[in-house]
Amino acid sequence: MRRLVAVVSLLALSASPALAVDLTPLGVYRHGGFGKSASEITTYDPASKRLFVTNSETRAIDVLDISDVEAPKSLQAFSLSAHGGGVNSVAVRDGVVAAAVDGQNPQDPGKVVFFRAADLKLLGVVEVGAMPDMLTFSPDGRYVVVADEGEPAPADMARDPDGSVAVIDVSAGYDKAVVRLAGFAAWNGVAVPGSKPVRPGATFAQGAEPEYVAISPDSRTAYVGLQEVNALAIVDLASAKVTAVRGLGFKSFATCPADVSDKDGAIAILPHPNVFGLYQPDAIAMFQAGGKSWLVSANEGDSQDLPAFSEEKRVKDLKLDPTVFPAGPATDSLARLKTTTLLGDKDGDGDLDAVYAYGGRSISIWGLDGALVADSCDAIEQQTATRGLKGFNLNNLEAGADSRSDDKGPEPEGVAVGVLGGKPYAFVGLERDGGVMIFDLSDPAHPRPAGYATTRNDDLPPTDPASGDQGPEGVLFIPAATSPNGKPLLVVSYETSGTTRIWQINE
Repeated sequence: MRRLVAVVSLLALSASPALAVDLTPLGVYRHGGFGKSASEITTYDPASKRLFVTNSETRAIDVLDISDVEAPKSLQAFSLSAHGGGVNSVAVRDGVVAAAVDGQNPQDPGKVVFFRAADLKLLGVVEVGAMPDMLTFSPDGRYVVVADEGEPAPADMARDPDGSVAVIDVSAGYDKAVVRLAGFAAWNGVAVPGSKPVRPGATFAQGAEPEYVAISPDSRTAYVGLQEVNALAIVDLASAKVTAVRGLGFKSFATCPADVSDKDGAIAILPHPNVFGLYQPDAIAMFQAGGKSWLVSANEGDSQDLPAFSEEKRVKDLKLDPTVFPAGPATDSLARLKTTTLLGDKDGDGDLDAVYAYGGRSISIWGLDGALVADSCDAIEQQTATRGLKGFNLNNLEAGADSRSDDKGPEPEGVAVGVLGGKPYAFVGLERDGGVMIFDLSDPAHPRPAGYATTRNDDLPPTDPASGDQGPEGVLFIPAATSPNGKPLLVVSYETSGTTRIWQINE
């Protein structure tokens, strides 16, 4: 019966209308070695037709000339080592690049460095919180907002700085920028419904670990994903204060099926009662539809699995309530699923009444109050299943079909929004699958699959350069008006293969 459910679902997908948006692969640039994070986050300066790509292998920014989109050309590896450690993120506005740089000790305060895109001239440097990750300019250009993740030292959880959101006012000039940190101390000891508890011994401020930022069109409010705790923070930029933290809640795998076993040798996208996914988005983005603003999230999932603390356990190793899970963990198809031990004992009797896994394997649409509007359910897994078992829920670091079903599936991570023909679309990088999924967001209550593309060759080992681009981390939309070839483009930075690929978007 279970196998039949999966087959019927796949047949229904194959009978659906043809996808509306096509991606054509153009030029690619290889930055470094396999698995070295040599290409992570990319930004584009239209005036100079340059890409700026963070390279963790060299701890520099690779500057690429893409005036010829078929043949990206390296201009320089631009080091910011004088200002700290590795470069985590870049953003550009009006010819100025902002780069987020770790401290020499990642648990120390980091820096944001401003330089001119055309000639790399330094314009200013400011100190921000620990481990600055994603950063972005506000639409009006007044602020640069930074998610300071503040992760703990892996082997010493006592070295765990507070997460924060840096609000940098650059209106007086980049050499006179003013930094204020919005913190989370007000939520220490406060229960946030729909969130994931922080690890034992940590405060909420330590556990929040801000991940990604989207800013309202009026430049007044930032929406910050708190991936670790499955929540969304709302930040008033004028006061640099966190005004609200909203738990994102839990996705039911009873109503949205998933393949949760890496050992069944099959594509088995099935319903699982009393099993939930923590949305835990990585990238989030703002878009407009129907005269309103909305958020879209790529629901990657994340866990703390460190030498000093791990919350991970497979279902087979959990103590489950036998009335809720009568099949037991060892014989049920859930046995291999990775879960958190921080949730699930609803009645406090020592066994788990529900299972909580990492990630939603989906995108979600959210209102600006943090309320869930829609979820893509199992659409991503169903699309990747059309590649057949060999290419389904595979890993980006080793060969093997179905090898990620027990963890986070295709693992949607990066998301960018672009407008094509007056409609908003989400372009979603699938970190493990290696592909890019496209959704039509014109009806926020019903996001629809609109395209899928990958260069990955499942017949070759992942370490073979001919196996294609793998591990998409950053996704960047370039509209036709500012594109080097006059066509809308998607630039994807692939962390695992160390490549940056330019795709042309065709409607």
